[in-house]
Amino acid sequence: MEASAGLVAGSHNRDDLEDEFNWRDRDDSQYAAESMLHAHMTYGRGGDLDGVHQPFQPNPNVPLLTNGQMVDDIPPEQHALVPSFVGGGGKRIHPLPYADSNLPVQPRSMDPSKDIGSYGYGSVAWKERMESWKQKQERLHQARNDGGKDWNGDGDDADLPLMDEARQPLSRKVPIPSSLINPYRMIIVIRLVIVCLFFHYRVMHPVHDAFVLWLISVICEIWFAMSWILDQFPKWFPIERETYLDRLTLRFDKEGQPSQLAPVDFFVSTVDPAKEPPLVTANTILSILAVDYPVDKLSCYVSDDGAAMLTFEGLSETSEFAKKWVPFCKKYSIEPRAPEWYFQQKIDYLKDKVVPNFVRDRRAMKREYEEFKIRINALVAKAQKVPEEGWTMQDGTPWPGNNVRDHPGMIQVFLGQSGGLDVEGNELPRLVYVSREKRPGYNHHKKAGAMNALVRVSAVLTNAPYMLNLDCDHYVNNSKAVKEAMCFMMDPLVGKKVCYVQFPQRFDSIDRHDRYANKNVVFFDINMKGLDGIQGPIYVGTGCVFRRQALYGYDAPKTKKPPSRTCNCWPKWCVCCFCFGNRKNKKKVTKPKTEKKKRLFFKKEENQSPAYALSEIDEAAAGAETQKAGIVNQQKLEKKFGQSAVFVASTLLENGGTLRCDSPASLLKEAIHVIGCGYEDKTDWGKEIGWIYGSVTEDILTGFKMHCHGWRSIYCIPKRPAFKGSAPLNLSDRLNQVLRWALGSIEIFFSNHCPLWYGYGGGLKFLERFSYINSIVYPWTSIPLLAYCTLPAICLLTGKFITPELSNLASIWYMSLFICIFATGILEMRWARVAVDDWWRNEQFWVIGGVSAHLFAVFQGLLKVIAGVDTSFTVTTKAGDDEEFSELYTFKWTTLLIPPTTLLLLNFIGVVAGISNAINNGYESWGPLFGKLFFAFWVIVHLYPFLKGLLGRQNRTPTIVIVWSILLASIISLLWVRVNPFLAKTDGPLLEECGLDCT
Repeated sequence: MEASAGLVAGSHNRDDLEDEFNWRDRDDSQYAAESMLHAHMTYGRGGDLDGVHQPFQPNPNVPLLTNGQMVDDIPPEQHALVPSFVGGGGKRIHPLPYADSNLPVQPRSMDPSKDIGSYGYGSVAWKERMESWKQKQERLHQARNDGGKDWNGDGDDADLPLMDEARQPLSRKVPIPSSLINPYRMIIVIRLVIVCLFFHYRVMHPVHDAFVLWLISVICEIWFAMSWILDQFPKWFPIERETYLDRLTLRFDKEGQPSQLAPVDFFVSTVDPAKEPPLVTANTILSILAVDYPVDKLSCYVSDDGAAMLTFEGLSETSEFAKKWVPFCKKYSIEPRAPEWYFQQKIDYLKDKVVPNFVRDRRAMKREYEEFKIRINALVAKAQKVPEEGWTMQDGTPWPGNNVRDHPGMIQVFLGQSGGLDVEGNELPRLVYVSREKRPGYNHHKKAGAMNALVRVSAVLTNAPYMLNLDCDHYVNNSKAVKEAMCFMMDPLVGKKVCYVQFPQRFDSIDRHDRYANKNVVFFDINMKGLDGIQGPIYVGTGCVFRRQALYGYDAPKTKKPPSRTCNCWPKWCVCCFCFGNRKNKKKVTKPKTEKKKRLFFKKEENQSPAYALSEIDEAAAGAETQKAGIVNQQKLEKKFGQSAVFVASTLLENGGTLRCDSPASLLKEAIHVIGCGYEDKTDWGKEIGWIYGSVTEDILTGFKMHCHGWRSIYCIPKRPAFKGSAPLNLSDRLNQVLRWALGSIEIFFSNHCPLWYGYGGGLKFLERFSYINSIVYPWTSIPLLAYCTLPAICLLTGKFITPELSNLASIWYMSLFICIFATGILEMRWARVAVDDWWRNEQFWVIGGVSAHLFAVFQGLLKVIAGVDTSFTVTTKAGDDEEFSELYTFKWTTLLIPPTTLLLLNFIGVVAGISNAINNGYESWGPLFGKLFFAFWVIVHLYPFLKGLLGRQNRTPTIVIVWSILLASIISLLWVRVNPFLAKTDGPLLEECGLDCT
């Protein structure tokens, strides 16, 4: 039995499902964390445990193995079943403790009629399952041979015909049909070949009379080609995914039983209530508290990095209104569960509603919400007049956050275990207000630092194994979004290597034409699907469910290799080439060190009490060993995670949960400690743990680090969008948003974590690295793009061009390249189901952002690196409840508008100059003019949305007058110079020779 136990314990052929329900491992980690914390509190750091005896309480969840005799403190139902035959394949069977080694072992025999029951071989249930398995195998074989789909050999590519319903996967990959993806891949390869031939022609045929223009154009085109390769090839393996919420419910959330779903902590971050209206934040929090998830498994942490009393009071009002709103949402299953957007819906809200009281309750709830809005608006109006002595709380004490840059840490629990119940007497999810400590002289790392503070606070108070972060303007649009993510995180087949599940960003209040490409459909519906087929999508900053252990900087679990194939059909003396090598090279399974120590025999001494149950002795030995190791490594863990014994102990709990040895008051005190401004000093926070510092776009760095550790991410697109947010409406705000993203990419480019040289030899896949490189080099495209958009005007004004006179072969290369470009776009839209308008708006804004925001980001990044001039972070203004699209045409002057405005004027002037020159020089000059005009119109058409936003509304007469006056004056001046109507031509005879006298 000992040999059998050792073999199974070291086997690589165990099922993930078995580990998922392994109570022993869970309690061992809990015991280790509590032992470390207890030792730290009792004996201090680095104490000696040799003489310490810790009383051990056996785990009631684990069946205890006995030696055939009844032990007084072990009830019969906890006795484990032991097969009566030797080497029967039982798992996790250990040597039995007994006083006399000569005493024979008497395990309880397994009764097939009782213990196996209907599951035994040859029974009716077994035959039915075999028939069902055969049918599923046939369907699987048919799916593999289906010509409409690509078949990958991965275990999660299709519904695997597993033996038990509980083992069915919670999600599956849906490959793009071959009829859609194969032509797309073919055209990419063809385009790559044509690009090479095109550059061969361009380099071998320079333009000697315009060599500088030709050289600039070739350099720009080569850069564009490299940028296209970085963007294109990560989209080679696009996939989609499906989830099975019914299986998740059947397995973890059965009705009438305690829910086994994993706890989730929500993180909401806000900074300035002036730019992020409290009503918008309140709707986000209300939608979180009302999600379709067990309330005891849900907590919401709100980070107020501005320490604003308005945010605190708004959260207090929100918690009171939630007591009415949450039960209303769950009673009638309404969507979405943000009241502002629910009551704004222009749909039939009576559809699928059968409860007679719904109309009355809805009307009453709408009235309650309107009163709630009035109270929030009153708080906003009150906050406009700041008292000279600062704000005071209701008890008369000054508000701690009066000085935004110098205030203590603040935590307030509004709802949850210490809060009130809803109007129906049910518990509500926990709602916690957090404002981290800020002091002068400390680098607080903006949003990344605030998120890391929430990670530590939540670990101390609730320590959910999963975390979901949302911006304050992104509300939960799909109440089952958390369950959608759990279908991946809790899937025993794929979940253990998943670091986060990213949802696409969707937006409300966008104009019908999406003039400034706020939807970003091409990125979210094309690029992200392609990355999901490699190692997963990048983290985009919001709408993402994280695994806490992945954020702690741990490596992804290694994939267990399947055992080598053996030939059991041949006799042992067989030395054939098929089986001899396997038998010869078969390695002895080594037992882990902890398993070896667990198998030590404990002999009874003279005055020793009777034998303990084996499980108690094993767990006591393992607990003491873990405790001693924890004390030895205490200094190392504190250097990594910080000087908090409670938090360090919580990091050892892989499946989450709080420590039982701490009272709520002590936990709250510890939570205040971990949000101190000096807590992260000399630790790995922001370097290897949590949100990574070094860029205003901390999201890219954070996801990049996790992928380098070997984790993979998942892209989840539910039928109903999981989250929706507010997008900037006017052109200036949109460009400032793009500027911040591009500046973050430039900062990463000059940092130690640049994907060009960081992370080699780790777990990052090659094509995944391509996508990260593309995400940090794309702002540099602004320099060749600006030069390329200036070339048409220069060519029209000088009469030169960037290409020589085209031959027939050159015309073929040009036409082939244009056809491939259009074909790639069409096929891409086809398999991704992206509309032509969305694709075209994305192309237009690529040029608009490239010659404005991206260009400024490059120069600001260079100033920061070379001269040390730091740029301030600007929070994007979030839309409130103003008139719909009221800011769409609002014109806010910014220096970002200068480069594209100049390009428009130059190209308009060039078009007028080129046409006037052709009129002046006759018919022969029209042929070369068409190529130049096409080049100029390409620039103007791409900048058209910018031009429309620049002009603004029709009643904004001053802007229109100024712009068009400059344009018309330039056109008339050029026409005057080109036509010269009052001067004689010098190539004809003089007027005097003709006998004419103008005087």
